[in-house]
Amino acid sequence: MKSFAKLLPAAAALLLAAPATTAAEWTDVFVGYRYCYHVNDPSIDHDIVKNVAQFTVANRYSLGSSFLNVDVLMSNSYDPANGASSGGAQEIYVTYRHQLSLNKAFKAGIRSRLVRDVAVTVGTDLNSKNTGFAPGKRMIVVGPTLNLNPKKGFADLGIWYYKEWTHNAFAATGRKDVEFEGTVMFNLTWGLPIALGKDVSSTFKGFAYATLPKGKDAVGVETETEVLARMTWQLDVGSLLGIRKGTISMGPGYELWHHKFGNPSPIPVPGSTATKPNHTTSAPTFQAEIHF
Repeated sequence: MKSFAKLLPAAAALLLAAPATTAAEWTDVFVGYRYCYHVNDPSIDHDIVKNVAQFTVANRYSLGSSFLNVDVLMSNSYDPANGASSGGAQEIYVTYRHQLSLNKAFKAGIRSRLVRDVAVTVGTDLNSKNTGFAPGKRMIVVGPTLNLNPKKGFADLGIWYYKEWTHNAFAATGRKDVEFEGTVMFNLTWGLPIALGKDVSSTFKGFAYATLPKGKDAVGVETETEVLARMTWQLDVGSLLGIRKGTISMGPGYELWHHKFGNPSPIPVPGSTATKPNHTTSAPTFQAEIHF
């Protein structure tokens, strides 16, 4: 748990910074729960169940927007904590993105049928997990984001420079702290309302990204293009219960994760003909949210 303690100050700073943006025009704060069945992690030849607690702050202000998400992931015993005879691992994963609108900040006048604005995005991911591998991911992204122009909702397409550092407790001495090569990430996020009747609404939302190969890992294995897509169809159940619209939502979802963490499938073992599994996750999920 020491690695968690190191990460919490950074997470707390982001939590404080996100809602404090001046002249906020719109803010959404929610807590959520996600149930993930049939998850696969590299080198583990079993399906893993993960329960995920989520805290999210998103806002739009006079010059752009910001997004902060903190996931606390709790695995079952197939993904064990370091040194634990039973019980699963815990992970904290922090994502932060900030968009500076060219139209708002510089009066760029960008507008078309397909694109309503272009933003400059900067962001970071931070993680820590109490397994024997002891990952400690630190990642930055920077680059342009096209704010697309659907009839309702939003859709953003980013083309970003990506740079990652992490930790690998199993690596050879001197390479436990790993710096990957810079590469390119393509990122799509969306939130599209779907009306189900006069008084019933829902939203189809999620993200998908592809990170191109980022060089060799700590043991000299070449990485592959990593693809992750996570989506959910959220029904506004609050309005059905007579609660304010948009307060409580829940619904099914789906996760696809190919070449997880950039590992090839299967993962070769250097100096051996043996391999380790890296199955593609293709799994149903369930998600519920309470918005404040």
